[in-house]
Amino acid sequence: MAENRSYIAVDLGAESGRIMLGTVSSKKLELQEIYRFPNGPVEEDGSLRWDFDNLLSEVKLGIGKAIREGDHEISGIGIDSWGVDFGVLDESGLLVEDPYHYRDHRTDRMMDKAFELISKREIYEETGLQFMQFNTIYQLLAMRLGNSKALAHAGKLLFMADLVAYHLCGRVFAEYTLASTSQLMDMRTGRWSAEIFERLGLPFNIMPEVVRPGTIVGELKERICDELGCSRVKIIAAASHDTACAVAAVPAGKHEAQGAGRKRWAYLSSGTWSLMGLEANRAIINDKSFAHGFTNEGGVDNAIRFLKNIAGLWLLQECRRQWQQEGHTLDYEQLEAMAGKARSFAAHVDPDRGEFLSPGDMPQKINRYLEQTGQEPLHDKGLIARVILESLALKYRYVMEAIEDITNESIDALHIVGGGIRNELLCRFAANATGKTVVAGPVEATATGNILVQAIACGQIGSLAQGREIVGNSFAMKVYQPCETHVWSKQYDKVKKHLEAETK
Repeated sequence: MAENRSYIAVDLGAESGRIMLGTVSSKKLELQEIYRFPNGPVEEDGSLRWDFDNLLSEVKLGIGKAIREGDHEISGIGIDSWGVDFGVLDESGLLVEDPYHYRDHRTDRMMDKAFELISKREIYEETGLQFMQFNTIYQLLAMRLGNSKALAHAGKLLFMADLVAYHLCGRVFAEYTLASTSQLMDMRTGRWSAEIFERLGLPFNIMPEVVRPGTIVGELKERICDELGCSRVKIIAAASHDTACAVAAVPAGKHEAQGAGRKRWAYLSSGTWSLMGLEANRAIINDKSFAHGFTNEGGVDNAIRFLKNIAGLWLLQECRRQWQQEGHTLDYEQLEAMAGKARSFAAHVDPDRGEFLSPGDMPQKINRYLEQTGQEPLHDKGLIARVILESLALKYRYVMEAIEDITNESIDALHIVGGGIRNELLCRFAANATGKTVVAGPVEATATGNILVQAIACGQIGSLAQGREIVGNSFAMKVYQPCETHVWSKQYDKVKKHLEAETK
């Protein structure tokens, strides 16, 4: 393996974007945050959108900084982002309008419209994807039913990370892991589903070529090189979906490899969303996976990410934002400390309820939910924070049991990666609620996975297994052993029927 090669990871999240510089050697991976910028939605004529010009400008600024600050020549640039959202290019390759934000209300009740044209089960059999109202399939249907001018002038559709890559290198493509979040793909074949497009009356011709993670899709445009003062750098479709990158960075050792007689592990990518699942060799599409609402998304190294989307720390983030607007500025460390001192199991919420999906006064939404379910409203901030964290942990157990039921396999350990592991209280609750050993780390899993896939694409790392070994050598992990499991099991028994009813 060649020593000390550097790569740039452009990691775009729904709250912020980051430019990370990764240096890879034979045994270690070092990460340096070069630039961070806010990346929230903007309101335009009553709709939520992404300010793409600003996003691209910030990305180029960060790439320029990384190139100047790196000690080695840059071997590649990879971009990852959240899923489902997209931009539309016209026939000349220009962006028709700013992309919509997935929390925009235009997809409200759009799933019901889709089910009038093709049944829910038929969609699942074709795509194997979890039903969420903001999936690309329903965004596109909303555009068609709303006689969207952008759709009428569409040449190609590009998902967010790939839209950024297109502006950097000029190639139109859809990277497989990101495309797989759309509910427009046949996950058994990895190709766009002509059946879905035909039945919903969607334009099939706007869908771009699908490329696999690790594809070198081009080089930085000369114009941008002149702007940044750099040479032509490879643009690599690392794994354009942030969760696919995060899962690639799970530091599962050889003793945890999947197979007969070996330990079986699950992952949880923890942040605004919590995504819990396991890696499978092929899509799992059956009665149980449909009933439990599991999704099959593309992964690195020909894997399927069989998982469930859970609301994650979104509820706490929105509570914090509301309290800040009311003049109470609290950071996440303060909220965690307050939650740690609050009494246990004061109430319970299902974090995946539809009313919690959109932005707004989250404490009020939570209290309205509590009153509707016969529980006492909460006014103490620490207590609300604790209820959110406990409810998340109990939902993790519910999803973990579903994974074991669907696969008929017992999970031995849960690897939690991502920024959510900074909340040690939630990690401890996850171990207690699930009864599983929790291994937390790395925090920067998405950027780490992005860098790993680039290094594999460039031939510096020989395999994903080797990359995961490097991750294990590079970052400190924290292990949480379950305790007080009887107390958590007693509480879980109280809420399980409610969670089952919500799933149905």
